[in-house]
Amino acid sequence: MRRLRDEGFEVRCALTAAAERFVSPLALEVVSGHAVYRREWLDANGSGEELHIAAAAWADLLCLAPATANLLAHLAGGLADDFLTATSLAFEGPILAAPAMHTAMWAHPATRANVAALAARGILLVGPVEGPLASGERGLGRMADVPEVVAAVAAAARPRDLAGRSAVVTAGPTHEPIDPVRFLANRSSGKMGFALAAELARRGARTLLISGPVSLRTPAGVERVDVSTALEMATALRAAAPGADLIVMAAAVADFRPAEAATAKVKRSAGAPRLELVPNPDLLASLRALAPAALRVGFAAETGAYEQEAKRKLEEKGAHLLVANDVSRADIGFASEDNEVTVYRQSGDALFLSRRPKAEIARALVDLFLTELSAPSREPTSPALR
Repeated sequence: MRRLRDEGFEVRCALTAAAERFVSPLALEVVSGHAVYRREWLDANGSGEELHIAAAAWADLLCLAPATANLLAHLAGGLADDFLTATSLAFEGPILAAPAMHTAMWAHPATRANVAALAARGILLVGPVEGPLASGERGLGRMADVPEVVAAVAAAARPRDLAGRSAVVTAGPTHEPIDPVRFLANRSSGKMGFALAAELARRGARTLLISGPVSLRTPAGVERVDVSTALEMATALRAAAPGADLIVMAAAVADFRPAEAATAKVKRSAGAPRLELVPNPDLLASLRALAPAALRVGFAAETGAYEQEAKRKLEEKGAHLLVANDVSRADIGFASEDNEVTVYRQSGDALFLSRRPKAEIARALVDLFLTELSAPSREPTSPALR
């Protein structure tokens, strides 16, 4: 509930009798800021209002977390013998269930039939996942982690204004091998690119994330391809870019790589090696030929004043948008959870997005991408690009 409120949702909670054995209604009232729905069916003030009908009318989305085998069976059978199931039966919006139960219960034919029936009615599922169970065993049946449930709620609740569009996002660093144990790299965390991929998927875009070596969880609804080097990223991009509506180049691709990687570990006793570097392909610049109809977005991670360099890249690389930020600042650098960017555009004035969490920056950028995608013409107009 806290994480949903962090995402901007107003949350009200309905507790079953079984749930009250695990969590205090008062705790949920404090967290949500609203009275908790329990077993009462009528307004205690004597208005005669049916609370389950009022709750169903108030909500935009109903999230059932955790959704036990018993609750799924009640929903599949259309039963309404407590406040939550009665509200579910009266609710006309999207319903998202996060199943949680023992592995054997999840695998039982009755549960499988109930899940199939609910899916046929359009009820959405997130999880379950494999992990430790309440029984002390490990198996498939654990409720999806909170970030996954929140992402699924956001995806179901937000306007799917990019439905029917396809997007490719690159993220993270590249590792250019020197020998089997060493490489050239940079400090990119991949967080901004992953936030963008997550937001694009929430908004309905079919999203492919091409990621360099990072330890981030794949966002819900996103297809992921892992690569290590700039050449591997170029290969993945050549396969994915043609036909894409939007390509976002958030990865910090190494500009150079060793001309030859040693096949065995370079020994210190042999003295300092001499590295000959050769340029990697310019992936952003290659997109004009690979995906001429796509909206092409570049990123420029600079240290200090970046306006001149950002404008140069926008002009020379055939991008429609160039997102620039100062990674020398600890508060908005690669590892930070926040960012602050300026977006330079071929089609208009620069747009400054002040410091805020990267997820919020991603939302603002996707709003801008949608506006650009809807424009009658988006080909760069710079004479150098004609």
